Amino acid sequence: MSTTRRAAVLGSPIAHSLSPVLHRAAYAELGLADWAYDRYEVDEGALPGFLEKLGPEWAGLSLTMPLKRAVIPLLDEVSEVAASVEAVNTVVFTEGGRSVGDNTDIPGMLAALRERGVEQVERASVLGAGATASSALAALSRICTGEVTAYVRSAARADEMRGWGERLGVTVRTAAWEDAAAAFEAPLTIATTPAGTTDALAAAVPDRPGTLFDVLYEPWPTALATAWSDRGGAVVGGLDLLVHQAVLQVERMTGRSPAPLAAMRTAGEAALTAR
Repeated sequence: MSTTRRAAVLGSPIAHSLSPVLHRAAYAELGLADWAYDRYEVDEGALPGFLEKLGPEWAGLSLTMPLKRAVIPLLDEVSEVAASVEAVNTVVFTEGGRSVGDNTDIPGMLAALRERGVEQVERASVLGAGATASSALAALSRICTGEVTAYVRSAARADEMRGWGERLGVTVRTAAWEDAAAAFEAPLTIATTPAGTTDALAAAVPDRPGTLFDVLYEPWPTALATAWSDRGGAVVGGLDLLVHQAVLQVERMTGRSPAPLAAMRTAGEAALTAR
């Protein structure tokens, strides 16, 4: 009798997560009938106890906020990519029982951009300065040959983004959020802000925009993404990022490659449509 292999997504709040839909779709396509993927409401205080109770049947975990940084001191090993942004979104448990933290958001961003034909840009803009913005800078460190301008709301956030730039080897210039419409002059704009934040900027999209990467997937499309598409610009959405980073998680946790990108995306789109 085979033992069920287990994986799950943890975070708080977690009810909205599409990760179970994506991972289960991958298991079905790969024929992994003895694999299960669930979601658990876990905050920072409960995380150590949750990890301590996991048995040998566990293959891995997906982590969302607020656990991406809190998990780091609880792990046996952290990848160089995850350490570079102090954020772990993936934990894989080895056969020897070690816990290894990784970050698939960064390579997921790169894969999503590459799918739309963006492999290198001479400059870029980032809207926002939160945790996703630091991952965006890490991705840009690999494909942007010039300056990145970050549009932020405070001096503290500006200092933070310049600090991440120095750490990641990216030349970061900061500008006030009031000037965010100027972001669209760059060939690539990455919007990392919460829902509704960029709506007022939709009217400022130029006639011939470059590529917009809007990390939101719900609600979708955003007002900015709609205006961008209407003007003929290429748009990469949050579901693209979610699917590509989940593909990498599935491959790391199951050891099966390639993970079924198309099936996972179809499942994600269906789940969003049903909401």
